Amino acid sequence: MSDNRANDTAAITAVLESLYKAWDAGDADAFVADYTQEATAIMPGSYRASREEVRQGMAAGFASFLKGTTTTNRQLGIRFLGRDGAIVVSEAGILFPGESEVPADRIVYATWVLEKRDDAWLIAAYHNSPVKSAS
Repeated sequence: MSDNRANDTAAITAVLESLYKAWDAGDADAFVADYTQEATAIMPGSYRASREEVRQGMAAGFASFLKGTTTTNRQLGIRFLGRDGAIVVSEAGILFPGESEVPADRIVYATWVLEKRDDAWLIAAYHNSPVKSAS
């Protein structure tokens, strides 16, 4: 186990902050810059099986229904899996233009799986689920 978890935590946080900034800029290429080639993303009704599929989906979203959106993100925790793996759990939501708060039915819990390759932390998998069920 590495003695340098503070640096790893900071690096992982920076990866996610960079991704959130890319979302806010509507930049699909920057959004996936820290994804592995074989990364997966699972969201309700959607499965993307590679970095390129994630990029394509985000580019299409940023050009249409996600245009002008920003995100809210609150990291709930990081758990390390050996030296080169980590799971981040967060709470997130999408703010559409003109909104100052994310409605409760659009808040999700997210799980990020990251792996360290060549001293860089990369996103290997993402999954989200609504905080509140739509009943």
